[in-house]
Amino acid sequence: MDIKGVAAVVTGAASGLGEATARALASRGARVAVFDRDAERGSKVAGEIGGIFCEVDVTSDEKVAAAFAKAREAHGQERILVNCAGVATAAKTVARDKETKAPRPYPMQQFELTIQINLIGTFRCISNSAFGMVGLEPLEDGERGVIINTASVAAEDGQIGQVAYSASKGGVLAMALPIARDLMNDGVRVNTILPGVFKTPMVAMMPPNVQDALGAQVPFPKRLGQPSEYADLACFLIENPYMNAAAVRLDGGIRMAPR
Repeated sequence: MDIKGVAAVVTGAASGLGEATARALASRGARVAVFDRDAERGSKVAGEIGGIFCEVDVTSDEKVAAAFAKAREAHGQERILVNCAGVATAAKTVARDKETKAPRPYPMQQFELTIQINLIGTFRCISNSAFGMVGLEPLEDGERGVIINTASVAAEDGQIGQVAYSASKGGVLAMALPIARDLMNDGVRVNTILPGVFKTPMVAMMPPNVQDALGAQVPFPKRLGQPSEYADLACFLIENPYMNAAAVRLDGGIRMAPR
């Protein structure tokens, strides 16, 4: 798909991977809607790239529908959706108190929220976007739209304490193929990116020595991934019409150890 001139929606676009992708799409001529909960930062990004900001909570049917309606009123029906909204949580299945060593049960509310945002929130946006895409006039090869989802290497090699995160991202990975098959006769492609250890705002707040240690675990290149590298891959998956139902690890060859 030629990115120039088409409407695009990027969730989680106020920072990190989503921001880099929104900027990359805009630089290629797309009309970009920045979806995020952070109104201040999201408005700033949208203003800088000539896009529109849509405040959204991906756990809410009403707020997601309202955000898509606002984006479409400004830019028309999107042909591109990139899902980057998500949270990273950590808790062991059974933890122990540091002082007493007494076992503590898993905080189920945290598990449920992680699934709600990362997995159900991703599908909620997919469903809304695909419903609009299938009514568009087809482009070359009968293509109507492209959806890019963000899983994680944790979907395949989750670490200690990542049970909720891995479950949510594993779901994102697993649902891509059936969604691509659901939409194949409507000309909508679906691909998934599995990022490794990237220099996102959360990682950037860590001490430099911790960041260096994380980067040193990567086989090559021995550094953290840059959000721009994720954005480049997202654009490639959008532009190459033969990329469909693909799951691509973007990780420098890392395979995560238990901890």
